[in-house]
Amino acid sequence: MWVLRGCPVDPRVVGMSWGTLHASLQRCFPSCRIFVLGIGFFTLCFLMTSLGGQFSAKRLGDSPFTIRTEVMGALESRGVLRRMSDMLELLMKRMDILARLENSTDFHKGDEARFPLDRFQPAAGLMERIQAIAQNVSDIAIKVDQILRNSLMSAKMGDGRRDQCEVPRDPKYPDCAGKVEWMRARWTSDPCYAFFGVDGTECSFLIYLSEVEWFCPPLPWRNQTAATPSPPPPPRAQAAFRSDLARLLELVGTGKESLSFMKKRIRHLAQQWLRAARRLEQKLKGRQRDQKHILVHIGFLTEESGDVFSPRVLKGGPLGEMVQWADILAALFLLGHSLRVTVSLKELQRCRVRVIDTFGTEPAYNHEEYATLRGFRTNWGYWNLHPSQFMTMFPHTPDNSFMGFVSEELNKTERQLIKSNKVGSMAVVYGKEASIWKPQGKERFLAILNKYMEIHGTVYYETQRPPEVPAFVKNHGLLPQHEFQQLLRKAKLFIGFGFPYEGPAPLEAIANGCVFLQARFNPPHSSLNHEFFRGKPTSREVSSQHPYAEDFIGKPHVWTVDYNNSEEFEAAIKAIMRTQVEPYLPYEYTCEGMLERIHAYIQHQDFCTTTSPPPPPRAKSPAMQSPPSVLALSPNATHLVWSPSASRDPRAWPPVDSLQVWVSETRHACTETCRRHGLVCEPTFFRFLNKKEVFLQLSITCDSTEYEMNHLYPAVAENVHECYLQKEPLLFSCAGHNSKYRRLCPCRDYREGQVALCRDCV
Repeated sequence: MWVLRGCPVDPRVVGMSWGTLHASLQRCFPSCRIFVLGIGFFTLCFLMTSLGGQFSAKRLGDSPFTIRTEVMGALESRGVLRRMSDMLELLMKRMDILARLENSTDFHKGDEARFPLDRFQPAAGLMERIQAIAQNVSDIAIKVDQILRNSLMSAKMGDGRRDQCEVPRDPKYPDCAGKVEWMRARWTSDPCYAFFGVDGTECSFLIYLSEVEWFCPPLPWRNQTAATPSPPPPPRAQAAFRSDLARLLELVGTGKESLSFMKKRIRHLAQQWLRAARRLEQKLKGRQRDQKHILVHIGFLTEESGDVFSPRVLKGGPLGEMVQWADILAALFLLGHSLRVTVSLKELQRCRVRVIDTFGTEPAYNHEEYATLRGFRTNWGYWNLHPSQFMTMFPHTPDNSFMGFVSEELNKTERQLIKSNKVGSMAVVYGKEASIWKPQGKERFLAILNKYMEIHGTVYYETQRPPEVPAFVKNHGLLPQHEFQQLLRKAKLFIGFGFPYEGPAPLEAIANGCVFLQARFNPPHSSLNHEFFRGKPTSREVSSQHPYAEDFIGKPHVWTVDYNNSEEFEAAIKAIMRTQVEPYLPYEYTCEGMLERIHAYIQHQDFCTTTSPPPPPRAKSPAMQSPPSVLALSPNATHLVWSPSASRDPRAWPPVDSLQVWVSETRHACTETCRRHGLVCEPTFFRFLNKKEVFLQLSITCDSTEYEMNHLYPAVAENVHECYLQKEPLLFSCAGHNSKYRRLCPCRDYREGQVALCRDCV
């Protein structure tokens, strides 16, 4: 599924601190990285393992090794020896503890009756024996490795063609020669290369770099071998929609406040989930779906306990993460996949990751080499994952995958009840922590609001009312989720103080018939001017507390005003009191919307293979200077579309005929450029734009064309007529802009209320 089998994690490094674990992984697997590390503001990881497939996460750094997969036999042999070595090491550590205990003066002074000294006399000799055994196991492991390599070399000798390879000079593969040079010098630096048959010969280098990687063209004689029919794979188990959540509640477990919170949420929304699953099942009309085996790890991967959420449940901290985790579990379970839930690092063995990343990770921060050279490196970035592996709470940037969560839907009776019980002069403040209420100009607009509305708060306290909350505010203290929902159903207004950023509460308030009022940030908040965003792996400029509500919902449900302008603020309050709104919930935040989205990701997102653009249409005239592009000028000549005569790969996702190519203005990111045309930027389509011919089709003059690593490319510097193409596929990015460049932007259509999917993407 999303996280498939790969190189094994050394069990001795599991459970270490963040720095030690990272250093150990770097040391043990310099190329074949095992991403068992969380990322993003809350450092949450969504880990998924498959028992029947292979996985690759492309990494283009100094090493050409990027595919991670497991070769059975060799790995199993090493695994047995590693486990033996680990057991011996653990035994030595325990014996060492006992030896130190024996030598301590405190031990000899007391408790001698209960701990006879003669029980520990053989400790030193036993430790020497264990160390000798451990050394023997290590020697055996080295010999096994030599045998395996000799076996690979013997297999190589059986095919004479393997010693007759020359490095091809193909302009379509400009990096091939350089990568072969790298392999000559460093192919023994990591055993993962030998797993793929690399044995030091030129042919093995080229086979690896063309079939496992994509830096070199396929060898013709290997294509013939590949064409040999192979036995069909065994049939896979098919996923079937489930109609009962009882088993999921058992899987989540008990004993922790965070798990109890998630189980309550799943129970509360159970009927809505089940109805949504039935509707999606009807929509898919019996379509076949492979059942995936999924490991879900809930927690910060930098802490052994894993359970870092329970204290927040009790003390009023943000619950958005647990809301999202509960909804992810429900969606995956109802789609019919096999789940395993863990909150302990000890249960993480071999895995690949999808990272639950609250604020997103842009490609410029994700690529380690580029981030280091260009100053984009942060504590949460540079992991060289495919940007789509990062799953966000809101659709911040199309470079990442929008995972989302759900808000409760109301039936007709509930909507009528809310309408009749609304108190037009009641406001609820968004903020459960007292620090949010600290005076920073808030007393001024709160005084204005108090003139028109009764203000309610839900600020956490243990023994006495927080002094930060004004006396005229009716504070209910921290409320259970159900009681908080009831408060929202009575209120007319839900007002934000500028923090927390982008949580689920505003959507819940709007779904319960509230108007959401929030502050406009001028200038927008970003990592350049605001401490909260400093170090986050994103260049986003946040114009309000909740940009999604501002951009995708807007008036009359969402009002964004300048809180420093008293007249504008008071005018907004008066207008809101006169405005009548119905409960509203975007489709993508309904149970059905989330099920549909996750289904599409599971079925179509593939991080295991690298797809190449399909062949261009045949030239109509042999006199043409260059092969035609797969793109064609639109009828109104404003942008490019997929050529009607170009072939389409039916497996491509999103479908290529949804592509439109637009040129940005300077200082505009592709995200903004596509939005201005009613579209969404689609980073998987950059590969079709990254060609010199595309500039010509758009009537862009290029006096020179260069390939470079830059997250803004492909782009043109019009003043000097210089065109730039992207050298590093991991840096294709919808985000980012510069006053020097106009960018080539791949855009697509999207389903109404489901921005993550194109119209034909389900």
